[in-house]
Amino acid sequence: MNVPVISRISRRDLLRRLGIGSAALPFLGNLPSLAAAATGPTQRLVIVFSPDGVVKKNFWPSETAAFANRDLPPILAPFASFQDRLLTVKGVNNKVTGDGDGHMRGMGCLLTGIELLPGNVQGGSDTPAGWASGISIDQEIRNHLQASPVTATRFGSLEFGVLVPNKADTWTRMVYAGPNRPVAPIDDPYQMFAKLYGETKDRESMRSVLDDLRDDLARIMAAVPTEDRRILEEHATLVRSLERDLADQRTAVAHPVPVLEQGVIEKNDQMPRISRMQTELLVSALAADFTRVATLQYTNSVGQPHMTWLGVDEGQHELSHEPNSNESAQEKLTKINTWYATEIAHLAKRLAETPEPGGDGSLLDHTTIVWTNELGEGNSHSRDDIPWVFIGGGLGFATGRALAFPGVPHNRLLISLAHAMGHTGLVRFGNPDHCDDGPLSGLA
Repeated sequence: MNVPVISRISRRDLLRRLGIGSAALPFLGNLPSLAAAATGPTQRLVIVFSPDGVVKKNFWPSETAAFANRDLPPILAPFASFQDRLLTVKGVNNKVTGDGDGHMRGMGCLLTGIELLPGNVQGGSDTPAGWASGISIDQEIRNHLQASPVTATRFGSLEFGVLVPNKADTWTRMVYAGPNRPVAPIDDPYQMFAKLYGETKDRESMRSVLDDLRDDLARIMAAVPTEDRRILEEHATLVRSLERDLADQRTAVAHPVPVLEQGVIEKNDQMPRISRMQTELLVSALAADFTRVATLQYTNSVGQPHMTWLGVDEGQHELSHEPNSNESAQEKLTKINTWYATEIAHLAKRLAETPEPGGDGSLLDHTTIVWTNELGEGNSHSRDDIPWVFIGGGLGFATGRALAFPGVPHNRLLISLAHAMGHTGLVRFGNPDHCDDGPLSGLA
């Protein structure tokens, strides 16, 4: 059937003319021929969390200088192909005190910059605590963007997870919509797909949704301008990938299901696969302009994945408490953190190879990935020298170098993120005592 090319009409009109179901509507959000006029380049922020501190000698660059013509530290080596888009910021400390143990304050205050509320969650030998007493910076930026029709998106923000425990406490939540309002990440890729692309009651009904979407996307591609077809093909590729995953899962359960220890075989050993699935969904969501703010949380504070695929049988948190003199533990922790870097580098690669919809360059040119941690070092529970690694061009920071801001409160860096995303009216964030000098200078 010859379908005439349709241009400059609404998404719903397009669906009505082609007789296509509304399940395809979310896939049309960023088609240039259907987009509203924009006033400037799109900016995106993705904050990635991994737990339990780092091995400092294998993480931080040896000097504050340009990365050109020198090797990156072992943990950062996966970013070698992105050296010109890489920025490390050392010396930024979480100075928030109060109730809760080091991990709790590290996690709950990481993006909020403010004390935890009193509560009954007991950790270590410190006083018990509750949730954070303020909003997190990603949600502050989200609210700012959602207030303008030009930058508002369908979801405002998306919270992805990988192997986040199915329990709600101060160690598992870093995103807050406000005081005492933690936001849970979604760590089931199928649940995230349902959130992005339609409501499904179970995975069987999702198979039906995917079948319909595959056919509908093919019809839409025949009816839109050439500039839109590449974007739709990206969506179609995602649908085909999820169909294959569901087919594999159906085959896998076609035999008697053994009784397994929860959280080991079903979850722990699937961590690499879940990570890649969530990455694809995240890239797709950004390309579709479903959101311009996202978080990706790997496990949780005191995270205890057993990275057996790396030859590491011990739990990460268990290893992080070993002294620095334990070379075996340091080597394993280096492997673990290098794996996280590899996953983030894969996210950067996928963004770099995805053209910016309706604009110049790639998604990575308009997106900044921020990799951080609740601790600077695990065995000391130090919140000094918290890792802050930036990749991409979304914030307009000058990259390809290592910087240091010795002893600076991390509240000032959080304010810098907001200003770089256009929220320049934010003067203080979190505990005002740590904001006196405003955003950091020298980042751009």
